[in-house]
Amino acid sequence: MTLCYSLCRMNTTTRPDGQANAAVTPAEATFDEVRRKAGLFLAPALFLLILFLPLPRLSVPAHRLAAIFAMVISLWVTEVIPLPATALLGPALAVIMGIAPARDVFAPFADPLIFLFIGSFILAQSIFAYRLNERIAFGVMSWQIIGGRPARILIAYGAIAFFISMWISNTATAAMLLPIGLSLLTFMRAEANVSQAYATVLMLTTSYGASLGGSGTPVGTPPNLITIGMIDRFAGVHVSFFQWSVIGTAVGGVLMAISFVYFGLTGRAGVQQIAECDVIVRDRSKSLGPLKRGEKNVFFAFVVTILLWIIPGVLTIVFGADHASTRFMANAFPESVAALIGAVLLLVLPVGPSQRSTLTWKQAGDIDWGTILIFGSGISLGSLAFSTKLAEVVGIGITGLLPTTSVVGITFGATIFGVLIAEVMSHTAASNIAIPVVISIAKAAGVDPVAPAIATCLAMSTGLAFPVSTPPNAIVYASGQVPITKMVRYGVVVGLVGILVVPVLVLILVPLVIGSR
Repeated sequence: MTLCYSLCRMNTTTRPDGQANAAVTPAEATFDEVRRKAGLFLAPALFLLILFLPLPRLSVPAHRLAAIFAMVISLWVTEVIPLPATALLGPALAVIMGIAPARDVFAPFADPLIFLFIGSFILAQSIFAYRLNERIAFGVMSWQIIGGRPARILIAYGAIAFFISMWISNTATAAMLLPIGLSLLTFMRAEANVSQAYATVLMLTTSYGASLGGSGTPVGTPPNLITIGMIDRFAGVHVSFFQWSVIGTAVGGVLMAISFVYFGLTGRAGVQQIAECDVIVRDRSKSLGPLKRGEKNVFFAFVVTILLWIIPGVLTIVFGADHASTRFMANAFPESVAALIGAVLLLVLPVGPSQRSTLTWKQAGDIDWGTILIFGSGISLGSLAFSTKLAEVVGIGITGLLPTTSVVGITFGATIFGVLIAEVMSHTAASNIAIPVVISIAKAAGVDPVAPAIATCLAMSTGLAFPVSTPPNAIVYASGQVPITKMVRYGVVVGLVGILVVPVLVLILVPLVIGSR
């Protein structure tokens, strides 16, 4: 792991939220510095401007909350302080300014989805600790059907990134796969002098597979869970693990397939097959040895958790939502409890006499607590926006400016909004900003907000035009194999495709999978 991260972080900087940034040009570094310095003045200025601006349509609590929102959003966009610090500042100010009592403001930090975050992060930590991700990657790459053919290597490599990212962090997936991709490129260049165009698309496949694969399950990336939580809390609709996975995997899979076609047409390797490439990969796979006790424990805990996540959805399809078995599984084993069961198994199952548990508490505690705080803050501020009627006023105001208020029009508009906002800021913070706005607009227009909210979230995964758009983009850009012009060109194309594909598929699948209201 040390080698993996050292390879990925070469020539990188660190963002205020702790995530890796790409190797930056002097112009980009200057822009970043100006952006953060601007945030020092912009955030308090916006706060005071909104606070003292006459806004007669807002109640006093809603007016104060609008000022807090303006400051929090500007801090999240400029990243002048760490994102989790901003996440704590917003709710704290809401209490200080008398918008709501502390008990109400901080209650969302104990939302059941918080524990789903915690459990799934611990499960992902165990996969990384026991290098199961590497075993999966090398195992698939060694299949004989791939046979050293660059086109098939590209597809297999992207499929691995897509699958692994459905279960663990997009950033971790890209960080783990980058050294494997660089090793493959070194060998392929030495043996067959593959083109630079192929090297570029192979690296971009790392990023795109990780980002689009994260759409596939609720635990694939934090914006998914944030969206599910906000739909549940603000729209009164529970989206199950199974339902999201059907929609997210379909959308991400179609976009990944389109990306493969695009990469295949523009990034030809210049050679049909590379001798001994498959042998090298198989030897690396064999070097990992047979499955060890700890790996088996991780696999067992993961399978138990996944079964508990998907069984309620399967029972709904087979027996219906009102069947006794369906209601029992949904009530006794909600997604959060299933994730905690998996996490506890890792802390209980022994590895051997010298190690009493598969994962130590120290390892389990080394998860991304910052993302958890951002999620809690988003739910908290979103709840206040609806309880103070701020969201209603904003929704009505924006709806009056829209050329159409149909569910189709709002969903397409929300998709464009999701892609654009994801290009300029952290997707976790972006989802906290965008999803409540989209839900409030849909409710003000009198349409079901589920499809627009899901489309907004899934569209964020197609915001891939710049190194700063996502940590996986930053990681592959730091490899030196992806010129900035190529990243922008490919990213813009995928973003435009996403603007068309995401809303169409979501509008088709949401009524079929979740139902319409």
